[in-house]
Amino acid sequence: MAVLQTVLLVIVALATVVALAVFVRGAAAVVRQVGVGRPAPGRLAPAGRRTLTLVTEVLGHGRFQHRPAVRVAHWAVMVSFPVLFLTLVTGYGQLVDPGFALPLVGHLPPWEWLTEAIAWLSLAGILWLVLLRLRTQPDRGEPVEGARRSRFFGSTRWQAYVVEAVILVVVVCVLALRALEHAWLSGGGPAEVALATPLHFPLTAWLGELLAGVDRGVLGGAVAAVAAVKILVSLAWLVVIGLQPTMGVAWHRFLAVVNVYARREPDGAPALGPLQPVVVDGQELDVAALEDLPEDATLGVGRIEDFTWKGLLDFSTCTECGRCQEQCPAWNTGKPLSPKLFTLALRDHAAASAPFLRAARAAGGSAAPGADGASGSNAAGSGVAGPDVAGSDVAAALGGRDGFRPHTGDVLGALAAAGATGPGGVSATPSALVPDVIDPDVLWACTTCGACVQQCPVDIEHVDHILDLRRHEVLMASAFPAELGQMFKKLESKGNPWGMAPRKRLDWAKDLEFEVPVVGADVESAAEVDYLFWVGCAGAFEDRARRTTRAVAELLHTAGVTFAVLGDGETCTGDPARRSGNELLFQMLAAQNVETLAEAGATKIVVTCAHCFNTLAREYPQLGGRYEVVHHTQLLNRLVREERLRPVPPAPGADGARTVTYHDPCYLGRHNQVYAPPRELLGALDGVQVAEMPRSGVDAMCCGGGGARVWMEEKIGTRVNVERAREAAGTGASAVATACPFCTTMLSDGVAANGDDVEVLDVAQLLLAGVRRGEDRE
Repeated sequence: MAVLQTVLLVIVALATVVALAVFVRGAAAVVRQVGVGRPAPGRLAPAGRRTLTLVTEVLGHGRFQHRPAVRVAHWAVMVSFPVLFLTLVTGYGQLVDPGFALPLVGHLPPWEWLTEAIAWLSLAGILWLVLLRLRTQPDRGEPVEGARRSRFFGSTRWQAYVVEAVILVVVVCVLALRALEHAWLSGGGPAEVALATPLHFPLTAWLGELLAGVDRGVLGGAVAAVAAVKILVSLAWLVVIGLQPTMGVAWHRFLAVVNVYARREPDGAPALGPLQPVVVDGQELDVAALEDLPEDATLGVGRIEDFTWKGLLDFSTCTECGRCQEQCPAWNTGKPLSPKLFTLALRDHAAASAPFLRAARAAGGSAAPGADGASGSNAAGSGVAGPDVAGSDVAAALGGRDGFRPHTGDVLGALAAAGATGPGGVSATPSALVPDVIDPDVLWACTTCGACVQQCPVDIEHVDHILDLRRHEVLMASAFPAELGQMFKKLESKGNPWGMAPRKRLDWAKDLEFEVPVVGADVESAAEVDYLFWVGCAGAFEDRARRTTRAVAELLHTAGVTFAVLGDGETCTGDPARRSGNELLFQMLAAQNVETLAEAGATKIVVTCAHCFNTLAREYPQLGGRYEVVHHTQLLNRLVREERLRPVPPAPGADGARTVTYHDPCYLGRHNQVYAPPRELLGALDGVQVAEMPRSGVDAMCCGGGGARVWMEEKIGTRVNVERAREAAGTGASAVATACPFCTTMLSDGVAANGDDVEVLDVAQLLLAGVRRGEDRE
């Protein structure tokens, strides 16, 4: 064996031992970090269904469906990791013998074809991803306002470049080795020459032929050198990530598999729709059993160890790709909330806290490190900014703006200054996540639209985590925006967030040309009619929403669909309370409604509010209320298809033809996947031309009213509804159609603020106009 090969073999052997030791140490740190979380029941079963979902999502790359080029590029790079791993194993043999090949598969043509194809695809893929990152990376000297537009704003730049550089070098080495192997075999004996053909080198033979005539000794040394480079670069990557357990852009290669497997919905649906119940000591919170709770029980998440292990795994899995940030309506309107930076702050805090938490548990205590703002990811104070944000190129520009703070020192030093003496002698003061790690302005900016969850390629459950923090702030700390306090009082005393008297719930039906029957007064039971019409608080009390309620009632009456309402027996479903963190108030309202609906004999319900739709259909089953719930656009669309409703176009020359753009309500579309019925209804209206907004369907922007934001003032940045209304007006449409009273209210206010001459209507109102035209002509 040549001296060069001997030296390389020794270097590689030593590097392998060191790299594996460092990597195992880092992996153990990640496991320990995730292990400080609470149990997450149900996240590992059913195994068969979850495994199928995992394989389908990973191989299909379903979350990349709207980014076809990125989808192909990332798929190729991902597949190269397991496929090209055997070339790494081969490299160890090539340090000794340039002609070394693995038994069985080493010269098996199908495997050689696959290896070369994946190598070339991966090379193209990583070059495309590097180019994409360079094109969309925020400029170093760019003002913060401009830099925020990049989805990589706040991501740790050097970590991404390290990962991409490693992939690029390794793939180039794989292709170079294939070319060198071809040249080596071409100069050997008959058996070796027989292997140096396009059959065995389908995509690299042409490179090997360029090396024809090179001395075989030189080729042998080159094979060993390139193999060593490939191995050492791969080992260097293991060392880097082993020393950086928070390097999600690299660790997600391992953690994403577990995270996708343990997702909330085993069938592959995103973690949207119903919010998960509060869990105390492994049991779902029951309002009736509040007095039986332990005195030290925690409701919601107040400290990092209150998250489940799945929540902590979410944080560790984040790739910092920024797709959630790019879609977030709060971030895009100048708010401090970035779902990505929120996740990274919690990840870094968990990493810094885990050693102390484990030591405290081992000693029989429950201390958490940090106090007075010195807490893990953010030793300088509140805000969603850990070392990753401060380590980025925009950290200096951030300063103390928008809820972010730069990192000002060593994490362990800050913890020690706060009284945390370390695993050997735990002496730490509990640290609240809000405001020590997460600024309140960050927490309350969320509209719970779910765009972050929908976009995340590794199934992080941002909305659930934000709402768990809100629950703690409301139920344990009594810390929430003042506007919510007023809303809570109105819900408790009047059963609606407007504070209107329950007796006025039927005022919307005054002056209708037909009677609206009330269950218990006009009909004995809801079973006597086709549907119970759930009017909702907005539909009963808000003037713009009342028009939708009346339109739906008239359309159902025209179509011969019998329905009844609960009148003053109806109360708020509790959605505003639950989305603002007041789980106890939600459960009280929900329990009352479930009892009322049971007494009314309701089994089929039609609703006009997307939030009521989600709550009744997806959340009331948690309390035993199971119904067949349809949104009014679904029912009306079916009635039009059955020709029980016949809209007609305006007469030639008459006013009525118009261009309309449709706004997708988040809790109808993204949370419940109802996209087609409203659009089909609009498509059935002759004289109406639909112009889609740039952000529509699964990519639609929120109106700004979800997550109880409709009851809170927006004091930072641009109002979300103003931005969305501006986008709607930009289509040139004369009207914005939607299918939720919150959206109608928010968009109407946004249009008024912009001074645009655009009308905001519910789809039902447009349909009613067409149906009335038909009745008039008859």
